[in-house]
Amino acid sequence: MSNMVDISSNSVFSEKEDFNEFLLQFKESIKTEFDKWNSCEKQLITRGYPKEFLNKIMSHKPLSVAIPKQFGGRGMKVSECLGILEAASYESLSLSLIFGINIALFLEPFHRYGDDSLKKSVYNDFLNNQAMGGLMISEPLHGSDALNMKTSHEKKDNHYHINGLKHWQGLTGMADYWLIACRESLSEGNLSKDISLFMSNEAEPAQKIDVLEIYSNFGLFPIPYGKNKLDIKLPLNSKLVPKSSGIIMLMDVLHRSRMQFPGMGMGFLKRLLEEAQAQVESRHIRGNSLLQFDQVKYNILQLQSAFTICSAMCFKSAQISGVEHDLARHGLQANAIKALVTELMQRASQILIQLQGANGYRISSLGSRAIMDSRPFQIFEGPNEMLFSQVAESVIKIMKKKSFSCLGDYFKSDHKMQEAYDRYKHYLDFNIDLKVSQRKLVRLGEIISRVLIAQYIYELRDAGYNSRLAEATLDCLGQEISAYANSYVQHKGVMPVDYYQEDSNWSTYV
Repeated sequence: MSNMVDISSNSVFSEKEDFNEFLLQFKESIKTEFDKWNSCEKQLITRGYPKEFLNKIMSHKPLSVAIPKQFGGRGMKVSECLGILEAASYESLSLSLIFGINIALFLEPFHRYGDDSLKKSVYNDFLNNQAMGGLMISEPLHGSDALNMKTSHEKKDNHYHINGLKHWQGLTGMADYWLIACRESLSEGNLSKDISLFMSNEAEPAQKIDVLEIYSNFGLFPIPYGKNKLDIKLPLNSKLVPKSSGIIMLMDVLHRSRMQFPGMGMGFLKRLLEEAQAQVESRHIRGNSLLQFDQVKYNILQLQSAFTICSAMCFKSAQISGVEHDLARHGLQANAIKALVTELMQRASQILIQLQGANGYRISSLGSRAIMDSRPFQIFEGPNEMLFSQVAESVIKIMKKKSFSCLGDYFKSDHKMQEAYDRYKHYLDFNIDLKVSQRKLVRLGEIISRVLIAQYIYELRDAGYNSRLAEATLDCLGQEISAYANSYVQHKGVMPVDYYQEDSNWSTYV
């Protein structure tokens, strides 16, 4: 028996060594390319990456981490997918997002729900022809309201006809394959309440999607976004097959994607922390480095805290978000992770540019680009305010079933949350109005998300992570939970003032 254990552990160790070497080569390659790229300010505001630039990066086959071994990939391990996203985001948040779109919004759902007869050719395209794929959901009149999308599909003999309008898809005009969300066309022009997903191949003339417009997006310049007209015919095997309903399938896809946001945040936050640390150590005022000032120390602590929180999220995501798991019922965790990590990404960007002073406003400054590039992360795949609301609604639903009125009782009842509850229970001892206003729902979601992530930090610390970083971060989270809890309890339902223009010109009273 001992020999069997040794063989297994050596195999795992060998695979980890192999990936570390693969990742190291990838990091060195993209560092070389981005050092050249970042040396030219003009390129920083150029739309899209030049083909030769992207070809050099893709030649290392980074997307192989999201392709099964039987098709020549590395095996779809979440930890490896997160590792590639982290490596890319250290150099470029845009590049990491390109990989994130391909991995979480195409390759993983295609593997889980796509027709087996298509997989060999599609995976070969990704591995050997540098193909890319994306997901089409949003429409001009239906963004977050995806269940009311108007893009339709109709079965006709030996094909499906898809008709509609989509927009704000990352990789518009650049992706070779698309997963398209639509609803079945029923009699009398009605559409099904369920959602279907189809895969299209741009190489097939009948499946080619017309790009009506490329948007001038502010930030994330290398990623093309735009408006797409769909009037295409797809073969019968292009339809993805859900395990139950199409809506459940879509929830599984989006939740898995949201759980991989920390991969994109990880390298980004690490880079911002390193840049900030170097800035405050090298910049001197009256003979003292910036790091001698108390407020600056607090800023660095916030960056360290964001870095640690994101690390804990990656640790948890690697455990629970693999393609073998159905994540449709994991909305609480997925929404909390996505909303909180993207809030931290924007906050960290603001801190860095503040520490950089006037130099932070140069186009070549990492801080200025970080603010522009991280801001959309708070909006796409569900605006954070909506996701925090959904986090709160999920907990309130459970509290109603268990007849709880105190938030602390909810956490106390979950043995998996024991350490976080014990640490913050004096902040959580307040009753929740089960018919709460939307703005209080958002605040409640912000509280719940932080307590949830605090438990992830305990789990990461117990696995051997830096205990000083973990403890400092838990203290920072406690301060925020306390402030948000007080805001929730003291909330006054102040509303906008009607006819604010009346008697509101200050110069009248001089």
